[in-house]
Amino acid sequence: MSSIESHVTIESPDDSAVDLLRQATGLSKQRIKMAMTQGAVWVTRGSNTQRLRRAKRALRAGDEVHLYYDAEILAEIPAEPTLVADVGGYSVWDKPYGLRSQGSKWGDHCTVARWVERNLQPERPAFTVHRLDRAANGLILVAHSKKTAAALSELFRERKVEKRYRALVTGDFSSHPNPIRVEQAIDDKAAVSEFSLQDVRDNGEKSVVDVRIETGRKHQIRRHLVELGHPVIGDRLYGTGEADGVDLQLTAYLLAFQCPVNDEPVEYRLPR
Repeated sequence: MSSIESHVTIESPDDSAVDLLRQATGLSKQRIKMAMTQGAVWVTRGSNTQRLRRAKRALRAGDEVHLYYDAEILAEIPAEPTLVADVGGYSVWDKPYGLRSQGSKWGDHCTVARWVERNLQPERPAFTVHRLDRAANGLILVAHSKKTAAALSELFRERKVEKRYRALVTGDFSSHPNPIRVEQAIDDKAAVSEFSLQDVRDNGEKSVVDVRIETGRKHQIRRHLVELGHPVIGDRLYGTGEADGVDLQLTAYLLAFQCPVNDEPVEYRLPR
């Protein structure tokens, strides 16, 4: 069986979460410990639920342990991000296609934060600050303290972070005003994007557009471009499917904001 969900209760402080889960599922101790390190095991104590990563962590009677085991997910190998800047309190990364911004109950080993936590030197905790679609690539921030994470999250929440994207889309975009502003709600929430034509290629079959967003709804850029009739090349979710085998051609190339660590304006930009 490739997918197993199991829930066990600690009856005594002497109980081993690994042993209880092994008895409940038939999985080997090695597989359960691997699932722990990859974020697929959780513990609930009262109203608090968090990932259980260490087999030897002390548990109390009444704690509930949850296993969400999916062999296919746990077998995934995370793509490696590239370090752009290390400020100490946070770091900036170039996220490749396929690496996730967020984990799920089934694991988090293929997320940016977890990869950074396990590989950045010197080692530090890592906290997610904002999202970038799994299918997209480009700049993403990872905080290394709760204080910095809160400060950066507030900047995003108050829309004080300038975010710019570059997309390769289908068709000749020159038929639209330049720039063109789209204010099409997404999931009944306000969503605003602005697109500026940069280049028309392949005799009008493709165009490069610069994107500025004022809101951050799920798949906002991709959905707004579909509304305009120009899906992003490689978009298997909203596109035509004609570009199968090509990664999504959407890159977050610029982040600019007031640095909460050094209290100065900063700009991070990927080369074109």
